[in-house]
Amino acid sequence: MEETKRRIQIVFERDIEPAPVNWEMEHQTLTKCYQSLGHLVGLSEIKSFIEEIYAWLEVGKKRRNAGLMTEQQVLHMVFTGNPGTGKTTVARIIGELFREMGVLNRGHVIEVERADLVGEYIGHTAQKTREHVKRALGGILFIDEAYALSRGGEKDFGKEAIDTLVKSMEDYKNEFVLILAGYSTEMETFIRSNSGLPSRFPIQLQFPDFTISELLDIADLMTKEREYVLSTTAKDKIRQSLQKEVERKNHTFGNARFIRNLVEQAIRLHAVRLLKKKEVDRNSLMTILPEDILFESVGRKKQSSW
Repeated sequence: MEETKRRIQIVFERDIEPAPVNWEMEHQTLTKCYQSLGHLVGLSEIKSFIEEIYAWLEVGKKRRNAGLMTEQQVLHMVFTGNPGTGKTTVARIIGELFREMGVLNRGHVIEVERADLVGEYIGHTAQKTREHVKRALGGILFIDEAYALSRGGEKDFGKEAIDTLVKSMEDYKNEFVLILAGYSTEMETFIRSNSGLPSRFPIQLQFPDFTISELLDIADLMTKEREYVLSTTAKDKIRQSLQKEVERKNHTFGNARFIRNLVEQAIRLHAVRLLKKKEVDRNSLMTILPEDILFESVGRKKQSSW
């Protein structure tokens, strides 16, 4: 009888043990963010940074619940790198993360450049800049080629836009995140152009150019998303063409942005080729061949956002 009681007690104690926590379920926000990042090739340091931000915000919640002090960090950022390296895409992912974590109530991204902020007469620039800031409240204001705001000198209206942005960062503290983006060297000069800028942008992320291998992975990913496939010979043609650009030290062909345009053009040329055939099978409808790849003509066309 005593042995039976002991066994019952053991079973009962096991039954009330807390169920193991599923990490992915507990951190669904980060898991969702990882899924978005999973569509990006490379950018390992950027991905590590996003994990750091998530961890800091999540642990901050636990500290507040435990009655501990939590500090409010400045989250305005500078993204540096060549066009087509994923800056805009990462800004959108960060917006989604901040919305999920309660840092921003909307998480949308307002993309602007110099022409959107700088006006034609005194006072016009401040008005235009404030309007875009207000549109970005609750989300992110992303200024591409931000260094262009300081190119005109002291009398240029771009300086007025910078001053208005600095003031807005104080007036709407914690209500929006400002991300300035552009080429590395130009952005370094720009940040030093105003004494109030360096301390307001403690987060500076470098977006490196993609390697040839990474660009081929991006081409593969983009074709698969559209239910196409690159033939081995088509992929070899892209690799050889990219290698020529590297040897020419051409850093203006747009990185992943260029690859996207190349894939989209290849799909159109593939359609033209098949239109001339009487019969096509499923494999033909999916396969991109070398003759569908026209590397030279893509570089002369306006490149879409990536």
